Amino acid sequence: MTPNEDLIHHFYTSFKLKDYRGMQECYADNAIFSDAVFKNLNADQVRAMWQMLISRGKDLQIDFRVTSSQDSLVNAEWIANYTFSATRRPVTNHVKAAFVLEEGKIINHTDTFGFYQWARQALGPTGLLLGWTPFLQAKVQKTAMKGLGDFMGR
Repeated sequence: MTPNEDLIHHFYTSFKLKDYRGMQECYADNAIFSDAVFKNLNADQVRAMWQMLISRGKDLQIDFRVTSSQDSLVNAEWIANYTFSATRRPVTNHVKAAFVLEEGKIINHTDTFGFYQWARQALGPTGLLLGWTPFLQAKVQKTAMKGLGDFMGR
């Protein structure tokens, strides 16, 4: 395993063990993170996001695998199983992750998943009917960013 693959393995092993500090230490101070809900988070925000998600995800379980690695780029796939706290609905989310690493730290992390598939599970009938719309995605993004801001401000 290359050092970059080791870092991503450490990141997801920490995630699996609900060790947000272990995840946080993998990011450079200039890191950027994006997914379908959290867009363009800076390093402080992404570190807080993982802490928030782990502290709220009491039944969170993940599985992962590194799928490719070349120079500073590492790709992985992971599956999260958890109860979405706002609706108490079970979710299985399949995620593809792309990492750019520099000097042994993550500088760019992008997770990709089907928002509509997630919304159908997490939000039930509302997600089924409106999960494909930009309106619902924007509403979920706004709510998530407010939650992250509140978490960081506590």
